[in-house]
Amino acid sequence: MVGGGARGVVSTASYEARRFGVHSAMPIFQAKKLCPQGILVPVRMKRYREVSGMVMEILHGVSPLVEKVSIDEAFVDITGTERLHGPARELAAAVKSAVKKTTSLTCSVGIAPNKYLAKIASDLKKPDGLTIIEADMVEEFLRNLPVRKIPGVGRKTEEALGKLGVVLASDVLRMPLSFWIRRLGKVGAVLYDRALGKDDSPVEPHSEPKSISAEETFPADVSSTGELEKTLLAQAEEVGRELRGLGYTGRTVTLKIKFSDFKSLTRSRTLPEPFDATQVLFDVGRQLLLDLKLARRVRLIGIGISNLSKGPRQMTMASGQSGRDERLDRALDHLRSRFCDGILVRGRMLEPD
Repeated sequence: MVGGGARGVVSTASYEARRFGVHSAMPIFQAKKLCPQGILVPVRMKRYREVSGMVMEILHGVSPLVEKVSIDEAFVDITGTERLHGPARELAAAVKSAVKKTTSLTCSVGIAPNKYLAKIASDLKKPDGLTIIEADMVEEFLRNLPVRKIPGVGRKTEEALGKLGVVLASDVLRMPLSFWIRRLGKVGAVLYDRALGKDDSPVEPHSEPKSISAEETFPADVSSTGELEKTLLAQAEEVGRELRGLGYTGRTVTLKIKFSDFKSLTRSRTLPEPFDATQVLFDVGRQLLLDLKLARRVRLIGIGISNLSKGPRQMTMASGQSGRDERLDRALDHLRSRFCDGILVRGRMLEPD
């Protein structure tokens, strides 16, 4: 099991641990109860990014159309590559072999007429699987596919569909499209298309991020507002630096809090103008925190920014101060990238003597 400390959550779990009911996002203490013999290892995100880069490089050697979905998952459009790489099955085997040779890791591959079906196919025979769904196999494949396997159908949706007698993907087609639109709106239309095996979404090599965030689970529950603010500032530094590094600005700041009883809440505020300054991000997050008037101990705190955009910004009367903040941020970013993250810290983040 991979996770962050006794009070954190499971980032991922081996297939052996999963057989005991352990899954991602499960609290560590609960995972240890289910699988007491399990070994917990720390998250090594830097190494994961390195290996992910190796895998993505292999995929870019197959096709220029690679859409990275997460650190360990991607779509590749192989349309028209048969003359270069051979039949799909040979190409998949070559990719799996290259990943194994380069990283010593196995991977699962799914090949299908569209992204939605390829995603399902890649999940069918994990680990180290290979599933190919040809165009003339789609109808038969979906006839016996559990509806919960359709991406986007979660536990609650599955329960709601079950009450309508929908257990398999093919059961959706017993009712017309108009029924599902009346019942579920746009989601109903998508569900109907998925039951038919339709998905026209292209592989998008340069998908834009929707948000950037950071969060931390404390070793012990925290009641001190000062301690929460200090953590929030460190997170604002991290998020702001990534935001600027990617060349984005944002408008919406979101604060996330998880209490000692595991209940969570989020609060957001949207500013009239986009920004990328750490100080602005922290100030808005801090005010959201103070507005909560917390009476319970806090287990986790996080901050994020969304409503992202690129390009020039309109100058305002407040641009003078924000300009100084931005110049300071960029100077700090430069020093930290050249030397190390801890070379400079803000005074309020230091422990008192």
